[in-house]
Amino acid sequence: MSTSARVRADACPGVFATHDAEDGPLARVRLPGGAITKAQLSALADAADDLGDGALHLTSRGNVQLRGVTRPGLATRLSAAGLLPAPSHERVRNILASPLSDLAQELAPALDEALCAVPELAGLPGRFLFAIDGGSGDVAGEGADVCWRDGALLLDGTDTGLRVTEEHAVEALISVARSFLRIRGTAWRIGELPATEPLLRDIPGETVEPETFTTKPGLPIGPIGDDAVGVAPVFGRLTSEQARVIAKAGNAVVTPWRSILVFGTLGENPGLIVDPDEPSLGVSACIGRPGCAKSLADVRADAARIGHTPRVHFAGCERRCGKPAREHVDVLAAEDGYLVDGTWVPTGELARTLAQKGTQ
Repeated sequence: MSTSARVRADACPGVFATHDAEDGPLARVRLPGGAITKAQLSALADAADDLGDGALHLTSRGNVQLRGVTRPGLATRLSAAGLLPAPSHERVRNILASPLSDLAQELAPALDEALCAVPELAGLPGRFLFAIDGGSGDVAGEGADVCWRDGALLLDGTDTGLRVTEEHAVEALISVARSFLRIRGTAWRIGELPATEPLLRDIPGETVEPETFTTKPGLPIGPIGDDAVGVAPVFGRLTSEQARVIAKAGNAVVTPWRSILVFGTLGENPGLIVDPDEPSLGVSACIGRPGCAKSLADVRADAARIGHTPRVHFAGCERRCGKPAREHVDVLAAEDGYLVDGTWVPTGELARTLAQKGTQ
């Protein structure tokens, strides 16, 4: 594991500490486990219209961002909707949970409650990430610092060999977080620690030979069972109109793959992706120009012009905001073109180059 240290301040945005983007203040709203009620989704849609740019921007951690929040009142609205149960902890409520696992979705709010009940854990870095995987391997591969995967305890994506029962899952995750705070020094992530053994002390469980688990990220797009559907907004940008259509259908789970599990039937579909063969499902992109001053290109406009492609992420600068944890083609904006996995390609050749990569 890396022993690199971070010396600059943790600047992860939240509701009270926004990020000053080129298109205005950016607020990040945590949704532990991704779960959101139809009333909460409607409240976010109203806030996006009244205070921001009219859209909800889904993140790779199953959270929601509001951009261009230039008018006051967001915290008051979110509190009234039950989306800020512990203001002191709002930036550390980073919890992934398998969308299709009843067990994971039950444990996520229990973990959130336990996390918010420990005052010291408000001091966790804003990038520290918990995950609860029901056993399918969907969120276990999403770069969590600590993950409970159907009994197995993983640190930085690697099985520790420690097996923890469902009854003690939340306790184990909280214990790791508290130990990390005590020994982290300047580290932001568990992967930056020189050793992880101290994180496992005093956790009840059985120790076995560590395994190498397979992962299978993603939410099925289209009908799921008899009463749910998987949908995705283009580039993770959910308009307020689309959010209200989902809210009318029922409660939902926002996933780390910028998709949404909707419990109900969509009466109408204003541009949401419901076809699993839609080419744009394999493409993600940062906000790019004009929303970000650091971006060298309007990456979303360029990404929208490509056809079928392998999984690819467009980034406007070397920060590569929003890049997926799983394997993908790296498309980085450069002068007069893009670096595709490190090789310069003019913008006009992007579609052909990426199509070729899809056949390799």
